[in-house]
Amino acid sequence: MILVLRALGVGDLATVVPALRGLRAGLPGRELVLAAPAWLAPLAELTGAVDRVLDTTGPERIGWTGPPPELAVNLHGRGPESHRALAATGAGRLLAYRNPSAGHLDGPAWDGDEHEVRRWCRLLHAYGLPADPGDLALRRPAPAGVPVGATVLHAGGKVPAKRWPADRFAAVARALAARGHRVVFTGSADERALAARVAADAGLPPSAVLAGRTGLAELAALVADARVVVSGDTGVAHLATGYGTASVVLFGPVPAAHWGPPVDRPRHRVLGTSEPVGSDRDSTGSRGVGTHPNLDAIGIDEVVAAVAEVERVSGAVAA
Repeated sequence: MILVLRALGVGDLATVVPALRGLRAGLPGRELVLAAPAWLAPLAELTGAVDRVLDTTGPERIGWTGPPPELAVNLHGRGPESHRALAATGAGRLLAYRNPSAGHLDGPAWDGDEHEVRRWCRLLHAYGLPADPGDLALRRPAPAGVPVGATVLHAGGKVPAKRWPADRFAAVARALAARGHRVVFTGSADERALAARVAADAGLPPSAVLAGRTGLAELAALVADARVVVSGDTGVAHLATGYGTASVVLFGPVPAAHWGPPVDRPRHRVLGTSEPVGSDRDSTGSRGVGTHPNLDAIGIDEVVAAVAEVERVSGAVAA
């Protein structure tokens, strides 16, 4: 049995799909258990590489009670906490980045200036296992009763510095609706009020607000069949990459070179910074509490034009 730790969020799981598939291909016939939050189980299933999810909310809380795994794989971080937690399961072997403070002298050196997808593929390569960084496609989800061909706007995000101002999202929604887009707004239950405010400011009805009304499986289905996705650097952008859905992704404090879609896929357009710019939590822009200045610099017309461009490239059409 293989125990893999990646106890983070949607985008974090989407970026290790190639590594998970590499483990499956390189070590066939073994059960692969993913230590991750239970709510990510629908996405784990869509990777086609995970047999079951062990509910885990952080590296210090791996609730493993079974026999020692044959192999533990740290796709969570550089350690030392995550290394120690996996070692505590009694695993026969640990695949992880080198971390002397955790007593792990095996594995390659960590590179802080590396795309997240390639980081975990490189880890597997160091241990002689396959992993293709381009293997990001997710399985098609089952029909979920969500709109088909909608334009998805996602104004929220856990980190305030990564949020583009809500009034600009409303202006983009208004412009796209005038061009015939069926605009819907996604987000978590905690972001429902934000999505409702953006919809109202855009002159769109409450029925356009899907925030808090879709689970992860429904969100995946919505994105898979969407016309285009516009969002900040958050999980829904990674779903768009996984389904090849045209997308415009707005980056601020975190560089697209580390977390953006593949640069050779023109149906995904990145706006904003492409280089590291410091803290993702301490900067504030002129509008939108917490918005990073580089994100704050992205204009409404720039986003609307980018939507038109990715539609032209991808051949996206209205619902």
